[in-house]
Amino acid sequence: MEGARITIIGCGNLGESILKGLIAKESIPSEHLVVTKRNPENLKHFKKHGVRVLSDNREAIKNADLILLALKPYNVLGVLKELAPAINPDRQVVVSLATGVSIESLEQVVQNKTPIYRAMPNTAADVGASMTCIASKNSTHDVLVEGCFNTIGECIRIDEKLMDAATVLGACGIAFALRFIRGMVQGGIQIGFDSKTASAIVNQTVKGAAELLLQGQQHPEYEIDKVTTPKGCTISGLNEMEHNGFSSALIKGIVTSYKAIDS
Repeated sequence: MEGARITIIGCGNLGESILKGLIAKESIPSEHLVVTKRNPENLKHFKKHGVRVLSDNREAIKNADLILLALKPYNVLGVLKELAPAINPDRQVVVSLATGVSIESLEQVVQNKTPIYRAMPNTAADVGASMTCIASKNSTHDVLVEGCFNTIGECIRIDEKLMDAATVLGACGIAFALRFIRGMVQGGIQIGFDSKTASAIVNQTVKGAAELLLQGQQHPEYEIDKVTTPKGCTISGLNEMEHNGFSSALIKGIVTSYKAIDS
């Protein structure tokens, strides 16, 4: 990744999160980062870091090694068609972050041998904690692509057929987890805490629960069993949640989100 130049085309919410993560890690000089948006004024505050902010997509990719298409699915093929004549397949790699747009569709638009990847990061890239799933038909440029996304969190290679599922679990999953946290905070307020204190307790508790699983590599039930005692308050609360469809509602929500991608 050292010396790599990265251009983010269509720097909206996800693109900004990636950009902030890259700037914070300082592993890539900010002068090597170029971003575009239809209204570049919305990104002008990044100029103080040395980032180039442009509205011309073709100008933006001139010196790029890695081109990230942080575009909506309905825009990505049209923008890529405009960029295609300016892409150098011998030295540039294209990574699409668009849900539901296959590598085959992207290749048909480019119509040359440009290496194309798909990736699905999430907005936790903002704080260097994204989970990014990556798919491609080759592995020639893995060091460059994985190096970029490892800079803003963790990444994992998956089959392309699972990219839609990765979108739901990894990207939509941020919203699902935050809604759970919001519910925990609301419950904390109801039993006596003020909002700020409840948030502090819940946020650290959720972070700790995730770290237990990441570091211990155990099934969640293993850690749950440690804190559920006979006739205790934990099992009473868990059972009440399950009686009201907690796990079922979450699973149904995940499946519904997945189905919505193709609808």
